[in-house]
Amino acid sequence: MSADARLSARLTAVDTAIADAAREAGRDPGELTRIVVTKFHPASLVRELVGLGVRDVGENRHQEATSKASELSDLELSWHFIGQLQSNKAKAVRRYASAVHSVDRSSVVSALAGETPLDVFVELNLTGDPGRGGVAVDELEPLANQVLSTPGLVLRGVMAVAPLGEDARRAFGRVRAASESLRRIAPAATAISAGMSGDFREAILEGATHLRIGTAITGKRPDAG
Repeated sequence: MSADARLSARLTAVDTAIADAAREAGRDPGELTRIVVTKFHPASLVRELVGLGVRDVGENRHQEATSKASELSDLELSWHFIGQLQSNKAKAVRRYASAVHSVDRSSVVSALAGETPLDVFVELNLTGDPGRGGVAVDELEPLANQVLSTPGLVLRGVMAVAPLGEDARRAFGRVRAASESLRRIAPAATAISAGMSGDFREAILEGATHLRIGTAITGKRPDAG
């Protein structure tokens, strides 16, 4: 099987699994956004994915993302920035990203302010380790209020990564609860960005709307360049 055929087969398999999980949860598969994370993969792979119908692409590193976005500017793509964001890179990320999934500090919110709409997700830290990205659940509301009052930002919802060693469904249950709490102050912020290659089924069962899936679709990542 050629590399192109393997890529297509992996994408089809993941989309089938997403649809199965959505139906298991009593949900419409069409309400889910599948974001293909192409970290460390070349722009040529993204171009192949577009040929297979992919329109939402996720990147972790600004330098890599801006290079790919520039090289692929002829394509209609939605770029999702999902890595830890430094305040001094925020304006540059804004130029190509349609959404930032990793907002976790007041300084980042302020730096992302702009004249055009940008979707943002507040990242939750489910580990209790302050060294990890994200805010504690009890810090969600103040940061969300800042997003709501910042020009150009559209609060879509919350984002999280299930901690290693914790049952994924249990972790995503905590994310669902935080999302429900957020909606008390931001009724339109209904989105949940959760679920990766190994746990997207559990995320869907707990209400995830945006899935960030990498190696299950792209295959093994090349070494970092």
